[in-house]
Amino acid sequence: MCLEPSPPPSSRLTRRGVLAGAAALAGTAAVLSTAPDAAARPNGPAREAAPDGDLVIEGGTLLDPATGEVTEDAVVVIRSGRVDRSGPRGRGGVPAGLPRLDARGRWVLPGLVDAHIHLSTVAEAREAVTKGATSARSGSTTFYQDIAVRELARRQPAQAPRLRAAGVFVTPDMGDSVLADPDLAPLVGLDGGVRTGAALRRVVEVNVARGADVIKTRVNERAGLPDQDPLTQVYSYEQLSDIVAAARRHGKGVLCHSYSEQGCHDAVRAGIRSLEHGVFVAERTLHEMGKRGTYFTPTLTAIAGLADSSDPVLAERGRTYLPVLKDAVRAAHEAGVPLAAGTDSSGGEVTPIGREIELMRAAGLTPLEAIRTATVNAARLLGVSGSVGRLAPGCAGDVLVVDADPLSDVSTLSRPVGVVRAGRIC
Repeated sequence: MCLEPSPPPSSRLTRRGVLAGAAALAGTAAVLSTAPDAAARPNGPAREAAPDGDLVIEGGTLLDPATGEVTEDAVVVIRSGRVDRSGPRGRGGVPAGLPRLDARGRWVLPGLVDAHIHLSTVAEAREAVTKGATSARSGSTTFYQDIAVRELARRQPAQAPRLRAAGVFVTPDMGDSVLADPDLAPLVGLDGGVRTGAALRRVVEVNVARGADVIKTRVNERAGLPDQDPLTQVYSYEQLSDIVAAARRHGKGVLCHSYSEQGCHDAVRAGIRSLEHGVFVAERTLHEMGKRGTYFTPTLTAIAGLADSSDPVLAERGRTYLPVLKDAVRAAHEAGVPLAAGTDSSGGEVTPIGREIELMRAAGLTPLEAIRTATVNAARLLGVSGSVGRLAPGCAGDVLVVDADPLSDVSTLSRPVGVVRAGRIC
């Protein structure tokens, strides 16, 4: 069966549908926001509500991940959701009349970035923020929920991370995702699934028309399904090149689910922006990634989680793959490949992005290098390095407050005692 010619996808449905979905989500969020504050813990920092995005965070030890500079007794002034100034208390004084967050005895960092996460519900989006991910990149959703979550984040910042949405997965078997949009209907029943150049371009174009910021595809089967072999390649170099070319025509980068050595190599040569998982990535591919500036998002958390599965096939994969992936991360770092932290959280279970930082550290990075994978590195990958990943003037007023020195113990980042998103307490 061939893909019949059809008109380009219309963006009108998306605009109405996404805005309506976002309005519904925002309405739900408004109800949720009346519940007890998730950050109001007995041992949390004392603070006042800041509904207008104005807030002063004072007394903490401030860490700048970009430079490694540590400032004691620091002040961060946030106005209208953005950092007005940050630094030592004596520099410029503390503005009067603004809500305060007392961070004395604690460490203050920019909010973290989860570069690979699947957010399909208000509850998941809210949990990601409260666990420290104030910015994120979607790894795709089934029915464009991530695009609605992105709009929710713009309307209700404390309810969701600022998000780069991927829309639906470009994969041979799209399953129920073909019901996400009538313009995907021509893909139903294609012999061999979504594999021809025309079919691959169709999914990319529909994603772009619906508002996707990035495109997500795969080169291998999944590791998290026991009946699939993650070393089986599902798209060739030529097919991946078609996807990348279609995405580039619209100024979009591609993130690629990958496992096998050959699959990783084909994906990188095809021009993807970031390699996801990449357990068996080889030296030749890492060398190519270093030359091209291709990012590596290993999702160590997700691979480690397989070892706890009750399914023996998945448990064995987790035990076998994790040490291989740690070696790959260390080799990538030594080869100058930029690393980004991502949890691959999905299905209602949100892992703190701080846990991925812990595993980056366990793979051989220094604490500061590991923190950078979830701040300045990930911000560059998302294309938001001018506003995310630091607490410099003009940056987003997204803040993480932790109890201990993260340069001595990165595990503290998995247990934030305070999270601020665009100057609002989460």
